[in-house]
Amino acid sequence: MSGLLALLDDVAGIAKIAATSIDDVAANAAKAGAKAAGAVIDDAAVTPKYVHGFEAKRELPIIWKIAKGSFKSKILILLPIGLLLANSAPWLIAPLLMLGGAYLCFEGAEKIYHLLVPHDEHHVFPEDAPGDPAHLEEQKVAGAIKTDFILSAEIMTISLAAIPESNFWMEAATLAMVGIGITVAVYGSVALIVKADDVGLWMARNSAVGAIRAFGRGIVKTMPKFMTLLTIVGTAAMLWVGGSIIVHGLEELGFSWLGHHIHDWAYAAGHSVPEAWEGFVEWLSKATMDGVFGLALGFLLIPLASKVIAPVWKALWPKKA
Repeated sequence: MSGLLALLDDVAGIAKIAATSIDDVAANAAKAGAKAAGAVIDDAAVTPKYVHGFEAKRELPIIWKIAKGSFKSKILILLPIGLLLANSAPWLIAPLLMLGGAYLCFEGAEKIYHLLVPHDEHHVFPEDAPGDPAHLEEQKVAGAIKTDFILSAEIMTISLAAIPESNFWMEAATLAMVGIGITVAVYGSVALIVKADDVGLWMARNSAVGAIRAFGRGIVKTMPKFMTLLTIVGTAAMLWVGGSIIVHGLEELGFSWLGHHIHDWAYAAGHSVPEAWEGFVEWLSKATMDGVFGLALGFLLIPLASKVIAPVWKALWPKKA
């Protein structure tokens, strides 16, 4: 009997330790996710544009495809790579993030370029070319997953850096919780955004209450403008995040001139307004300067992509007939 009681006491102790570990993982995941909030907002802002132009019945299936790709990217690719780099080659993280940041700058600048030059039908990569609806859907999903991969890499890297010093398995569990939680939050929000107009239309047609019908009509009228605003925010977010990644990466590599000047200018802007607005103005100034730098870098990368990268891409992966 004494042996059984000792065994039960040991089991209770192990359960208590396990519960504490779970609490620690949840707490670390919450802190890490909060640190990555900026990139999370960017991810949510960028995604809805990928369902624009498709039939309403295809919107949720497209979002689900992108979400599944995001899960796979975070859990099966980025999580093990992040842990491996963090524990064996941390010096590689900054250059890889800068490469992803450069791609975001290029994509954001290319969208602005095509807006300024609407008659230009040139597509940098072959998968951007138009096709039949099913093929176009697969292209859009592939493009969304590619962009999501870069944003997810930023999210997972920021989260990894925010985790307090701990063992390998604690880091792995925390990153997995962050990856799953953020993906559910982002694509759940995206699904609500893209289906809001359908919900509004149903309310306007089927509700017996006049106020609800009016509210539904308001949703239907507002959502196109909101989606346009979200597209603008998404493009600005890509430039902001991409530019900030490059600036921060340059600082880590020892080229801190630009980062220091942006910090000093943003600090001066923040301290030129009343104290209540100081933090917001400083943040907005820095984000704007990072975005302008990202736009300038993206414009420089457009000819490089079209004259060098695209021909190499086509040579390595020729377009199927």
